[in-house]
Amino acid sequence: MSLSKDPGVPTFKEALKNDREQFDDCMPCRIIGSGAFIGLGAYTYMSGHSQLKAQEAAIKRSKSIFGMASRRAAITGTATVLVGAGVYRWFS
Repeated sequence: MSLSKDPGVPTFKEALKNDREQFDDCMPCRIIGSGAFIGLGAYTYMSGHSQLKAQEAAIKRSKSIFGMASRRAAITGTATVLVGAGVYRWFS
């Protein structure tokens, strides 16, 4: 059994280079994709925190195990991930 390399099969680095060339995005695609993620992150942060402020009394009365701090952290974390996805989309 021979371990000779098949000339039609690219190496891993060649395959990655070919994929990058084939699926590289145009600048308008990056701008729209990045803007969408960053805008969604900003909207999530702003609307989430304003809704929390509006419902703060009801949340405290409910005596839920998820208090205001954990809800704020969840909204901020979600918004941060979305903005991070937008930044990643711009530079990838």
